[in-house]
Amino acid sequence: MTGGVEPFARDGRPVCDVCPSHQLPGGRFDVLERPSRDCPFDPKTGHRFTAAGVPVCVHPDRVGLPAAPYATNGLPLPWETPPPVQADEVPAWVRSMLDAAPPEVCDDVIRQATELLLASDPGVDITAVLRAALG
Repeated sequence: MTGGVEPFARDGRPVCDVCPSHQLPGGRFDVLERPSRDCPFDPKTGHRFTAAGVPVCVHPDRVGLPAAPYATNGLPLPWETPPPVQADEVPAWVRSMLDAAPPEVCDDVIRQATELLLASDPGVDITAVLRAALG
């Protein structure tokens, strides 16, 4: 652990032994689609780094995050993205949030989706919308 914050790869994800997600929380490293010369491997530390020294994971499917410069650009993690304003955008938002979210935030994602859907249509079948989003 670093700074009292849990590392991202703590839930059995099949990440590489040298992945920065073993030591850093989500958002403190970038994720690329694949290895690149722009982010060379440093044998001293066992990590890949950007030119600015930001640790990089090169397997988004293994770490469970879409490729993005999270640490470099200070981007929010997918499940930290605010819910959409339009109810018809909720299913896609729920799906993308739950695909990447760690277990401890899934309840909050579903709560936010439920609140948004009920605010737009109090008679909406929440279960049906969530099933469609996750089906």
